[in-house]
Order: sequence, then structure tokens, then C-alpha cells
Amino acid sequence: MLLARFILLLRTGWSAAFVQKRTLHRAIEHALSITTLAGRRTISRAILALGRGQVDWSADYRLFSRQQWKPAALFEPVIGNYLDRYPDPGPIAVALDDTALVRAGKHVPHSGWHRDPMSPPFHVNLLHGIRFVQLSLIFPHHREGPYGARALPIRFAESVPVKKPGTKASDHERAAYRQARRQKNLVLDACAQLREVRALLDQHGAYHRPLIAGVDGSYCNRGTFNNLPERTGLMARTRKDAKLCFPAAPGSRRFYGAQKFTPEQVRQDDAIAYHTVEVCIGGTRRELRYKEVNHLLWQGGARRRLLRLFVLAPTPYKLSPNSRTHYRQPAYLLCTELSVPAIELIQIYVDRWQIEVNHRDEKEILGVGQAQVWSENSVGRHPSFRVACYSLLLLAGLLEFGIERTAQYDKLPRWRKHTPRRASILDMLTKLRADLESTPLADFGFDEIAENLIRVAYGCVLSASVRSRNFLGFPVSTALSRADRFRCGRRPACRGSSTASSSPGWPWLGLRGAGGGRDSRTGRRG
Repeated sequence: MLLARFILLLRTGWSAAFVQKRTLHRAIEHALSITTLAGRRTISRAILALGRGQVDWSADYRLFSRQQWKPAALFEPVIGNYLDRYPDPGPIAVALDDTALVRAGKHVPHSGWHRDPMSPPFHVNLLHGIRFVQLSLIFPHHREGPYGARALPIRFAESVPVKKPGTKASDHERAAYRQARRQKNLVLDACAQLREVRALLDQHGAYHRPLIAGVDGSYCNRGTFNNLPERTGLMARTRKDAKLCFPAAPGSRRFYGAQKFTPEQVRQDDAIAYHTVEVCIGGTRRELRYKEVNHLLWQGGARRRLLRLFVLAPTPYKLSPNSRTHYRQPAYLLCTELSVPAIELIQIYVDRWQIEVNHRDEKEILGVGQAQVWSENSVGRHPSFRVACYSLLLLAGLLEFGIERTAQYDKLPRWRKHTPRRASILDMLTKLRADLESTPLADFGFDEIAENLIRVAYGCVLSASVRSRNFLGFPVSTALSRADRFRCGRRPACRGSSTASSSPGWPWLGLRGAGGGRDSRTGRRG
């Protein structure tokens, strides 16, 4: 059962993070309630789901603002299960990226203006929010069968920027600001998270295994290369006009070679032959052509660190069987690992895309960043708490059902032509809610929140889904009866009957009785 596995991971994995048992119990309550909620994932709605709407709610907010616990400790079960699942001495791959959670309030601590990554290429837009650095551990499922890799978050830390002085600041204040920016910025925060993960791997006995971080072009700079921890490599996408060179000849007073070249020139050089490698992309084996240049230097970035350059050839594709052939943009990659095989490094770069999937799931499906908190501790802790719940739910689904999407999950809609090979986070949420519907939470010590959780989770969304026969894997009649039982103490009448409009449960559920408006699909009244 997914619910039992999820609660077991929360209890065993978080027992060291929370000193007191009552704090651990409250944290697990919030993890269950805010994960299964539908709509906005706020602390107030989680409190309602816990059945504490008429009692003092300050302890629930103090869980994130005053209690002594570290968000990084919530992700430790993921690292332990990874090392148990893949004990081989090969490199450990992680994906590193940053994301911004939108917060409109100008007085929210640590919030500011950032570049919107969804801006069109011809105009840069801005968003007001808080910047976070995320590290996701890549589970290489392609080693176990025709499955794509999956990234499970292991860090989601707030990156607090240095406050910029105003227009009336003195020259001394501006100089102090520039100096502070060199010691505190997004790149250094990302390297600090890598250093913590490296130390944690050493504690788990993975001292001999190299850690390789796959990053995009924003982290391919001097700050990242010069602040990498020990036994940690970087696989970064670079620009095509970066000035590269070979080391100077032995005996020369120079360190860098006089002849410079760019990755684009390497791609256009016919003297350097292409090699073919087979990598797994989305569960399918595909061939990629690449060029490789070893033992080169980047004077403006990595300084005296030796690098490897990979140039991935443009990949042909067609929009339809009879259309013309198009080509994707080539990729230029710089790597600090000189002895790791090229196929493993290119696979790490391909799997880095899974962290973008994490960002989508966290924001659009799980509502990370929707909690309206203003405490200086809560604005960073609560999003990290939510991402940790997301990561442990993915891990629970993997441990309980395996990689493949089995028949234990809900049936797919009839319009889905192809059955996915692995379960999505929506499949796991549906299964978790089904377990909550069919299993008494009293077996796990949460009997006081079982029915309140269902009422708040589904009561606010039934108006949009009541006409369908199945909602998130549950019969609608079951969800309706449970939700209405708390409102009016009786079963709701059928849609369109004369007693539907008189039932006090219908307005609360957002449903219309006889003569209560028109159906948005058919235009009929009902």
C-alpha cells in the first residue's frame, strides 16, 4: 500500500530531524494533509484538513517558524535508498539548477525581482519572488530496463541575495556591496549545497565514488569551477564561442597555449571525427554523434583545471512522416572528469532534464510556494518541506510498486494511445488518495484527521468534476456522501431533483439544483 509506505518513510526518515515526538507527529500530519489537498496548498487549508479549524492553530505555524530542525535532514532517506539500490563503484549523478517561487508581496523576507525564465527571446520579463537552489539525485532506471531516469530532490535551499544599496548610497557602500556579492551569490550557494551532499555521501560510505553534477549554461562560469568540492565533477553546457586552448609546450614559460579555438570551430573541423554513442532518452535507446577533445584549458573560466570538450551533433527529426527534415541545435559540453567514459557523461547530461520535470511537478501539481507565510524562517522552510514530501512520495512509489506503471494504479483515460512505462506524480497522488479513502488512518495513529482530510481535499473541487463518473480514482457518490455528511448530516439528492436546491449541502459543494443555472457543456438548465 502506497499510504503505508509513505508514512513509514516519513516516520523512519524524519525521526532524526525532529527531536520531539510530538513535533514529528505534527510534521507527518502536515505532510499527509498538504500533499493530498486539492486546490491551493496553504497551511490554513492543511489545518482545516487536520480538523483543527476551531482550536489554536499557532503550533502549526510555529512548526515552520520556530521549531529547531534543518530542511536538509528531511532528504536523507533518498540518499540512503539510492546507495542501497545502486551499490556499484560508478559515479553518482545529480542535477543542479535554480528556480524562483513567485511571491507578490513586496514585504516578504528575501524576496526580490528576478528574470522570468519563461520570457520570450525578444523581451526579458521580470517576476517577484524568492530564489531556491535545487539538487536532484538521478536514479538511472535505464540500467534496469527500458525506462527513463528519474530525479528525486535531495536539496531545496533558499538563496538569499545581498541587498543592493539605493540610489543615494555612498561610494563606500557601493564598494561594500560589490565585495559582498563576490562572497555571497547564487553560484556560491549552489557550490555550498554540493559540498553538503558530498559530505553526506562520505558519511554513508560512498567516499570512493565521484559525484558529477549536470548543470546548464548559467553555472558554466569561473565561480562554479573554482569552488567545486573534492571528488566532485561538473558536466556543464557551455557557449559556442568560449575561448579554449591546449596547455603550452613543455619547457615554455607560458601555461596556456597561444592558439585559441572555440567549440563551434571544433564542430566545423572535419579533421576531428565523430563518434557514435547509444544513450537512453525517455526509455528509448537512441544514437547520438559526438566529437571529443581532451586535456584542454579555459583561461576565462576553469583557469588551470584540465577539461574535456564534447560536441553533440545536431539531431535530425521530422514533424510528420512526409515533412522535411529539421535539425536541433548542437550542444557544447565541458566536463572536469578526465577518466569517466564518454557514454556515462553524455547520459548524465541527457538525464539532467529530469530536474526540469521536478520544477514543473513542484509548482504546477503540488503547489510549492503557495503557502502565505511571512516569517523569515518559514519562507524558506515551508517550500523545502513541501519538496521533501514530493521526493519521499516518489521514493515510496518506487519502493512499493517498482519502476513500471503497474495495474495497481488507476486506469488511464481511453484517449491515451500509449501506456507510459513509469508512473507519474499524478498517478501516485491518485493512488495515495485512494488509499486514504479505503484505509482507516486509525491504523497509523491519525484517526482524528481521516474524514476531515477527505472533506477538505475533495469538497472544494467537486463542482468542477461532479458530472464525471470517476474523480481521482473514487466513485463520485462516495466522495459526495462523505463531504455532505459533515455539512448537513444527510445524503445529497440527485442532480436536477426538487430537493437538490433545498439541501444546504449543495451550495457548500458548489453544485446547482433545479433551475440553478445552465450546464457549461450543453447549455441546459439543471
